[in-house]
Amino acid sequence: MTSEFAVEMRDVVKRFITPEGNEMAAVDRVTMQIKNGEFFSMLGSSGCGKTTSLRMIAGFEWPTEGEVYIEGNAMGHTPPFQRKVNTVFQSYALFQHMTVYQNLAFGLEMEGAKEEEIKKRVGRALEMVQLTGMDRRRPRQLSGGQQQRVALARALVKTPDVLLLDEPLGALDLKLRKEMQLELKALQQQLGITFIYVTHDQEEALTMSDRIAVMSKGQVQQMGTPVEIYERPSNKFVADFIGESNFLEGKIKSLSKNEASVFVPSLNTEVTGMPISAGLVKGEDVVVSIRPEKIRIADKDTKSNNMFRARVTNTVYIGADTHIYVDVHDAKMKVLEQNRISRLDPKSFYVVGQDVWLLLMPENTLVLKKD
Repeated sequence: MTSEFAVEMRDVVKRFITPEGNEMAAVDRVTMQIKNGEFFSMLGSSGCGKTTSLRMIAGFEWPTEGEVYIEGNAMGHTPPFQRKVNTVFQSYALFQHMTVYQNLAFGLEMEGAKEEEIKKRVGRALEMVQLTGMDRRRPRQLSGGQQQRVALARALVKTPDVLLLDEPLGALDLKLRKEMQLELKALQQQLGITFIYVTHDQEEALTMSDRIAVMSKGQVQQMGTPVEIYERPSNKFVADFIGESNFLEGKIKSLSKNEASVFVPSLNTEVTGMPISAGLVKGEDVVVSIRPEKIRIADKDTKSNNMFRARVTNTVYIGADTHIYVDVHDAKMKVLEQNRISRLDPKSFYVVGQDVWLLLMPENTLVLKKD
């Protein structure tokens, strides 16, 4: 019976000994369940444990505690070549002295596949990544994007159940990286193979993933869809790491299931928002988070809840958007407005020193635990 999950990590710990002789948990009690056919991303900054987790799924590292399962089977100390997974690395790791065809055929030859079978599978893999006709070229004769596709085809040619991708687009320029993000997602949907993707790039994870695990200090801070992660971050770390947020510190004055009133000293008033973090209690010190693009600017007070007078301190025009920096009492905030109309008229800009009103919609004003 096929498992519902392509990969599971159950209470996995991975400890290393540092050069100073201390013990460090690179992965600390991580549990994940990754579904068959899912594009799943592990997102976090350097040292958060995402690559170590990927390496344990691949078999390059073994857990200190806990277990990794692939298709419902405990992997224990099973070596990489006995797992139906393949890995694409950031460096591509192509054999420079071999042609594209030889790079793809190498793994199949090591398995003892027949020549006719190799030719058929290599041709199909090249077709998948749109490199048909380039089989005689060597890696140095290819662009960065083409080399990345060869590395991808080499991993796919062995028809793995799970494809592991360790920051494979990191070496590409920004424009090509964005193009390859869409191509990778389309390819994953076409093949139906489980992709597990490691990245530190939040936009990359949001663009491609069905679900994301945000990691920090060896632990999963939140796991969910891109919309859930962005719109309803579970704590301040996630809200700060994914996108931009304005943060206001305060204390909960009243609390119900769907609403919290927080006294914010820097505003010298109460702010109404949605309690998001689990376990919040009245009287608790919390953080109020609101995305810059969720704030509305008005020329006059409409007598709504969460309406505050502000003064513009700076504006930055960046083409698609304008960033407006304001002082609200003793707090500094950033507002992002999309440039939907022509901004050639100087009067269409906010100017430094201008008084405006900010509206924070309660459903976009999130009350989170401080840590």
